[in-house]
Amino acid sequence: MLFKSHRKVLIGVVHLAPLPGSPRWQGDIKAIVKKAVTDARAYEQGGAHAIFIENFGDVPFTKATVGHETVAAMAALGCAVREAVKLPIGFNVLRNDARAALALCAACGGSFIRVNVHTGAMLTDQGLIEGNAYDTLRYGKAICPEAQIFADVHVKHAVPMGNWTIEDSAHDTVERGLANALIVSGTGTGVAANLDDVQRVRTACIDAKILLGSGVTLQNASEFLRLADGFIVGSSLKKNGKLANPVDPKRVSALVRAMQA
Repeated sequence: MLFKSHRKVLIGVVHLAPLPGSPRWQGDIKAIVKKAVTDARAYEQGGAHAIFIENFGDVPFTKATVGHETVAAMAALGCAVREAVKLPIGFNVLRNDARAALALCAACGGSFIRVNVHTGAMLTDQGLIEGNAYDTLRYGKAICPEAQIFADVHVKHAVPMGNWTIEDSAHDTVERGLANALIVSGTGTGVAANLDDVQRVRTACIDAKILLGSGVTLQNASEFLRLADGFIVGSSLKKNGKLANPVDPKRVSALVRAMQA
């Protein structure tokens, strides 16, 4: 069980290099596997509690279903990571392919997925994306019923359609979308969430599990800990805090210690 009593959870992100079919694909899947496994082991060595595997290098993303080649590559990578570490793993298939993420959980022993738009509608750099909790929940029950759904509220790199407040969106995502945890982020990758937004989501959904989805660092972690149940972190845990670098287990362990304190 990822959320145990009052433990604060750290989920490290394995940012995959460009996969087959994407514009920046370099033709060497073995190198991508090696990098992913190295990062996963660094998270485990540093004391992280789980790992998200994400096709971060596949820009530009689609708002619809990803290609078969993407799922095939992520399955190979997911199985390699599953074999290399004992931590729970999950999948985020960008931009919003929840079905593919659930299928990967079923094939690779995954425990959770991230869905950028689970309920409502968001205007994104891929255009208008509509949530489909109906389909996601039913498909998940059919092929991977144990996989939990971690859903973004007013996801980064996007703006909500209409006058939906973050409180209304959070409440609907839990109560009507049946998400297992809510994710609150900043405006983009590596940008910290607005503390007031986190407070508003916590007030609206007192009993929900809340994860911070971007911009968490050793320096700002303490101010979020009283409101959040955990962090999803990638950028700040790389060597020298640079996104393109490998994961630094020392940075991971420092953040874990701060969370425990």
